[in-house]
Amino acid sequence: MSIDDSQFARLVVERKLCTANELELVRAEHKAMGEKGRAITLSDMLLQHGYITHSQIKRLNMAMDEDSMYRPAQQIPGFQVLSKVGQGAMAVVFKSKQLSLDRIVAIKVLPKRLSENREFVDRFYREGRAAARLNHANIVQAYDVGESGGYHYFVMEFIDGKTVYDLVTDGKPMKEADAVRIILQCAKALHHAHEHGLIHRDVKPKNLMITKAGDVKLADMGLAREMGDFVTATAEAGRAYGTPYYISPEQIRGELTIDARADIYGLGATFYHMVTGKVPFDGTTPSAVMHKHLKDTLVPPDHINPALSSGVGEIIEVMMAKSPDERYPSMVELIDDLEAVARGEPPFQARKKYDHSLLQSLATGRKLVEASTEPPAAVSTTPRISVQWVLALGVLLVISMLCNVLMFANR
Repeated sequence: MSIDDSQFARLVVERKLCTANELELVRAEHKAMGEKGRAITLSDMLLQHGYITHSQIKRLNMAMDEDSMYRPAQQIPGFQVLSKVGQGAMAVVFKSKQLSLDRIVAIKVLPKRLSENREFVDRFYREGRAAARLNHANIVQAYDVGESGGYHYFVMEFIDGKTVYDLVTDGKPMKEADAVRIILQCAKALHHAHEHGLIHRDVKPKNLMITKAGDVKLADMGLAREMGDFVTATAEAGRAYGTPYYISPEQIRGELTIDARADIYGLGATFYHMVTGKVPFDGTTPSAVMHKHLKDTLVPPDHINPALSSGVGEIIEVMMAKSPDERYPSMVELIDDLEAVARGEPPFQARKKYDHSLLQSLATGRKLVEASTEPPAAVSTTPRISVQWVLALGVLLVISMLCNVLMFANR
């Protein structure tokens, strides 16, 4: 029997899917079939006898993969593995002790099946290099990256806490003040990354960690890309990189010129989820969700959560504008507005953006009316009244903008 079959058999008995005696009978039958030249795995034999199901086989194989990583993780020079703290589709994370500095760290290990894929390995090391370039209180710090026994590992700061995703899984909105505080810290972390030429591209609740002291830590730079890296951008052109619930329209389209405003959209979608308890767009498949990011009108967050202030609602709507040109131009302006609403003041930058967009729409409407070639008898007096209303609204909006400017100057 192969090592894999022996490990599989051990897990089957440990999890009480069948007894040791039942397993021995299946093993004997499996051996006899092998001697007759009939190739069949032990797992298939157990499946045929009704001891396990297809879903249980899948879970057992994942457990075997985890076990196979746990052993080499224990052999990484200079580190003592203490426990497993997380597992995703791409890696397993272990809480460990760095012996030389006597400190607790996290070690992310790439599964063996992905270590044979050059693209995954390159992305793994790219994450380590990207994180190492950043030094900010709200970003998980990178310590080391390397390979041991054929396994690739990434050593980073250990965060003892929970993720924002853990806080929103019940579908209830967070308190506005708490959400603003978290998003503000993340915006500052992303601003630091953008200043160093990196866009995160995967801002979402699972990648925002909260320490027991309440500090926010931006994690997982696995999809981070340099803004000026046109080689990678060209190689990825036309492919959507990100998480469907929080991905920006330009990432969905796989555009070449993705910049910091994509992270503003992802942070806005995360903010939306936090204050409403719902994702901005939902669907039965990832493609359906992404189609809505491209085409559907966003339901204003204060329509879902009436207790939400108009200021926060305005900020989120500007962050999640379909066109990057209609969003905040950078994290600097977003941070200004978040700090303003945290003080109980209106978001000047968002309102300026909104007023400007509305004035443009009104101006376009006026030009269309004035360009009408219909004879007066055919249109009666309606065009003249419409033009008057357009002009009146335009004057009111200009007055509103001037008031905002004066209020901002007197702050």
